[in-house]
Amino acid sequence: MKKSGTPNKSRRTFLGYFLGGGLTAFMLATLYPLWKFLIPPKGDEPKPSTVLTGKIDELKPNSGKIFRFGNEPGILIKTQDGEFKAFSAVCTHLACTVQYREELQHIWCACHNGHYDLNGINIAGPPPRPLKPFHVKIKNDEIYASYEI
Repeated sequence: MKKSGTPNKSRRTFLGYFLGGGLTAFMLATLYPLWKFLIPPKGDEPKPSTVLTGKIDELKPNSGKIFRFGNEPGILIKTQDGEFKAFSAVCTHLACTVQYREELQHIWCACHNGHYDLNGINIAGPPPRPLKPFHVKIKNDEIYASYEI
């Protein structure tokens, strides 16, 4: 009796593994494309080399504004002397968006109290690196920012 019971049990075990493996493969084959559809891969959006940031008369001296540079924010600053400067507005600490503080006359990150001077250099707080500068060009009363070369 033991001999006849053993083959049936091993067949059942084999069929259980076979059907379980087939079901697992089917679920993976169904869920993987669904996963890839719902969560697309991180692709780099083409970044423009130059963007229009605004008009000259938009900013008063000692003020700043945020603009879009591709899929990232940028910051345009008009200094007290009337000079225009532009930087990436992504903090180098934890990628928060920075802002210009008129009363301090420098760039500030509200996330962890990071401070940058008007040259984009980190002067206080946790930011480890300076902000990425943009080249500013004025043409026909319009201000353009581009990657500094």
